[in-house]
Amino acid sequence: MAAAPQSILVTALQKGHSPDQVAATLQAQGHDEVSTALLLREYKKLRNAKRQFTGFVLMAIGAFVGFLSCMLTILHILPLGLSLYGLTSLAIIIVFAGMYYVFE
Repeated sequence: MAAAPQSILVTALQKGHSPDQVAATLQAQGHDEVSTALLLREYKKLRNAKRQFTGFVLMAIGAFVGFLSCMLTILHILPLGLSLYGLTSLAIIIVFAGMYYVFE
């Protein structure tokens, strides 16, 4: 019986259902309020784990672009305006997008 609710949660996560839809599905299958609340908490943890992973990947990409911008600025490979202001701004935007996903 424990595998069926987990498969419901994974399926709902893949389809992008809201927590209200998941609660309605669980209650339609005969789960009581306590088990529905516990399974909804697990569903939210799974959903947030996916968002946090995306956020950490974006922050890593932004950090790499920032480091690349620093190296290009020091080595004068690209014009100063492009490497210093353009790539640094892009790196900051990517890092902040990742922070949004992690901390929301």
